[in-house]
Amino acid sequence: MLQAELLIEANDIHAWYGSSHVLQGIDFTISRGETVGLLGRNGMGKSTLIRTLLGHIKQRDGHISVRGKDMSKAKPHEVARMGIAYVPEGRGIFPNLSVRENLIMAARPSLDGRNDWPYERILETFPRLQERIGNMGNQLSGGEQQMLSIGRALMTHPDLIILDEATEGLAPLIVEEIWRVIDTIRASGIATLIVDRNYHKVLANSDRAIVLQKGQVVLTGKAETVVQSEELAGYLGV
Repeated sequence: MLQAELLIEANDIHAWYGSSHVLQGIDFTISRGETVGLLGRNGMGKSTLIRTLLGHIKQRDGHISVRGKDMSKAKPHEVARMGIAYVPEGRGIFPNLSVRENLIMAARPSLDGRNDWPYERILETFPRLQERIGNMGNQLSGGEQQMLSIGRALMTHPDLIILDEATEGLAPLIVEEIWRVIDTIRASGIATLIVDRNYHKVLANSDRAIVLQKGQVVLTGKAETVVQSEELAGYLGV
């Protein structure tokens, strides 16, 4: 694979919380336009891997490059400026800003000047946000907050968007809406890294999958191959 095609290339990644050695020698890549599903039971290192790639974990070792640039010791804002958007598990919206303000404050063109996801397209994609445009962040339902978090990430015009448990705790109709938007994001050419408990949905919407167990990669390959693996159920505890 050519270096120019890779958005993130990480080799021999280790991460610790205090004395707890969570990630133990992980290799990870994601290419431009690719969708990767990250799977594993709770506590196996999925969110830690994401937060390590983003520079949130200070106790880390290994090599991480973003768009060919060494970001092994980069701070989170430096990684974000490289075109990496993050929709965290807790949504991370600003409760005292309106829907409009939450969106506008994040807006910027991509590194190559693209402006494919302007404010107007976000509201077309999420009609519910248009209806709530003047509401404060803390006045939204959980589903509306999640839509706002995804919309805000898209307004940075990322090359990669990372979705950590984007459907967690949401009503079934809202979950369907989130997956519809994920499909739209994929079709627009943005690379996507997905963590979600519904592994069937993850695999159906991914090009490639990685399964973690105890901070190590135990299964990886094309999504259609991973879903047929006899080992998968054991690794996921299903």
